[in-house]
Amino acid sequence: MPPNLKVKILETGIQFSAAIQPRASKNEIAGLKDDALKIRLTSPPVDGEANRACIKFLAKWLKVSPSQITIVTGQTGRRKIIRIDGMSGDEFFGKLAPILGDPLPS
Repeated sequence: MPPNLKVKILETGIQFSAAIQPRASKNEIAGLKDDALKIRLTSPPVDGEANRACIKFLAKWLKVSPSQITIVTGQTGRRKIIRIDGMSGDEFFGKLAPILGDPLPS
């Protein structure tokens, strides 16, 4: 696991901290910001657009259904707790490894 990223393994999936940067030039995972996964989104933070864009982007990136993704806290802020149902920690870390350059956890 990346050293500072907070990921909680749940019975039904995983939960992690995210730092959202709206109005970016492109949608992407941009590394870590403190203890959170930094997610850059092109949409503005208006009327929930950035939240919808975040769910859509993560669903495509993680290859899961958008219905499996829930923003648990932080609906109106840049810091969020995001839950992914039906995904194991190993699957999540496997997706992160190429982006963050970290080896899979042992």
